[in-house]
Amino acid sequence: MTISILLLLAGVVLAWFGGSLFVDGAVGLARWARWPVAVIGVTVTAFGTSSPELMVAIQAAVDGVPEISLGDVLGSNVLNIALVLALVLSFSGMKAEDAGVRRDWACALAVPLIMTAVLWDGWFSRPDALILLGLFALWLAMVVRHARRHRARNVEEVIEAGRAAPRKIAVQVVAGLGLLIAAAQFVVHGGKGVALALGWSPFMVGAVVVAVATGTPELATTIISRIRGHHDVGLGNILGSNVFNALFIAALAALIQPYPVKMPELMPSLVFGVVTTLMILPGRGGWLGRWRGFVLLALYLAFVLVTLENTPF
Repeated sequence: MTISILLLLAGVVLAWFGGSLFVDGAVGLARWARWPVAVIGVTVTAFGTSSPELMVAIQAAVDGVPEISLGDVLGSNVLNIALVLALVLSFSGMKAEDAGVRRDWACALAVPLIMTAVLWDGWFSRPDALILLGLFALWLAMVVRHARRHRARNVEEVIEAGRAAPRKIAVQVVAGLGLLIAAAQFVVHGGKGVALALGWSPFMVGAVVVAVATGTPELATTIISRIRGHHDVGLGNILGSNVFNALFIAALAALIQPYPVKMPELMPSLVFGVVTTLMILPGRGGWLGRWRGFVLLALYLAFVLVTLENTPF
């Protein structure tokens, strides 16, 4: 048990540094394309901060425990909103200024509903995975189309990533991915050890324990973007990560190795996924008040308690 916890902690540290490096490199590339800040947040930054979940999904599927990946994905989607975004909102409100935010919010809201429909038969099959990947491709096409229509016209509209040399950007991306691959190894093996020691199912470990470990890059990116005044990057990062997690990462793990699922285990993550996403619907003028952060934190506590209560011992 002690070794498993140490492995998880090592995975958290590596995921933090690896995710930060990868995001810096990816955003440096995106800046050259002069994409709007919100688009960078919902695509490049979101994909970068979701890279720990991606590595965990691949490793878990190869190791024969893809349920850890599904728990990680669904748990991370709740955590991203009800803990990561909630912490930022509770200190200061946030304004969603980009027109594409409501589109991405609607897609993020649809994700738990789509997952429920796909997994209702108790099996995550390869055809299910292909359906999700097709929906992901459709969403990505809409985002890219929005980016082409609304290219940034000046430096102020582009995320401040500096003018890094191509070599530096390449080093950041490669080094970040390398650390994330190592982090995935630690997280998966540590998660399996915790599951055996506590008698939890792999899904529950993924939803409660591994989700926190792989959520560290989202936390860092959201806090940093808020400090720098880039509201849309933080919100876009959360929305994009949730869509990417479910429609791409979860699907990829099932494509590698299909597996049975237990809907009673999944329902807390799916229900809280819908409720927490409804809580961040931008109000008049795109403003998200501080009170939403406190409500979301309470919802996350309730999510953890309900998930643990459903854990089969």
